[in-house]
Amino acid sequence: MKLRSVSAAAAAAVVLALTATACGSGSDSGSNGDKINIGIKFDQPGLGLKTPDGTYAGFDVDVAKYVAKELGYAEDKINWKQAPSAERENLIKNGDVKFVVASYSISDKRKKEVDFAGPYFLTHQDLLVRADDKTITKVEDLNSKKLCSVTGSTSAQNVKEKLAPKADLQQLGGYSECLTGLENKRVDALTTDASILAGYASQKEHQGKFKLVGLKMSDENYGIGLKKGDDELRGKINKALEKMVSDGTWKKLVEQHFGPSGYKYEPAPAIAK
Repeated sequence: MKLRSVSAAAAAAVVLALTATACGSGSDSGSNGDKINIGIKFDQPGLGLKTPDGTYAGFDVDVAKYVAKELGYAEDKINWKQAPSAERENLIKNGDVKFVVASYSISDKRKKEVDFAGPYFLTHQDLLVRADDKTITKVEDLNSKKLCSVTGSTSAQNVKEKLAPKADLQQLGGYSECLTGLENKRVDALTTDASILAGYASQKEHQGKFKLVGLKMSDENYGIGLKKGDDELRGKINKALEKMVSDGTWKKLVEQHFGPSGYKYEPAPAIAK
């Protein structure tokens, strides 16, 4: 009888411990004990790229590391989660990540689902062309050219519907395919955010082959996405971003990741209050 009593008490203790753990994990979404889950892109050179050796590199990655450190998480305490464009809101709302740093343009539509810290970077829709191309200097020049972007891209549709309706739009599966087509002269220009274009053009194997035209076809303010209503976290991230700019880290990172392309970046944008 005494043995049964001890066993029953032990079982009850285990149940209570599991219950407490479950409650704890639900109250701090995006965190796992002393670790933090952060969403980034895995396939954008210069911004967020998973390298062949399993590490992560890019401007967004380094911004995320800086913010995490200011929140009390060392680099080895970060769990990187892939955050494709279509899944960013779901990752945040489901608590799979604490926040997302993934070329995430702030928009009124997105702000209905998630909150944003920042912005920490301002870019514009632009064109990437071959370095020796002198025939494309303005968006209207695309009316007689082959324009490439990824399937379903809003950037490509913006050009086709509003800016150069007679452009021959080629939609491929990824920006790398467009870049190959540009290099092989199957297309004449590639369009998306200037920061993304600069990231590709800055890769060692592409340096000197391409150039940005320098157009400003849209304003894209990149922010850090987080769960709606978490004003405390938003305030802490904004404070970290302000420090990153004031101590010179922001400029250093921009030049490191985009400089080789000749990208003329904008000054750090003012943090929204």
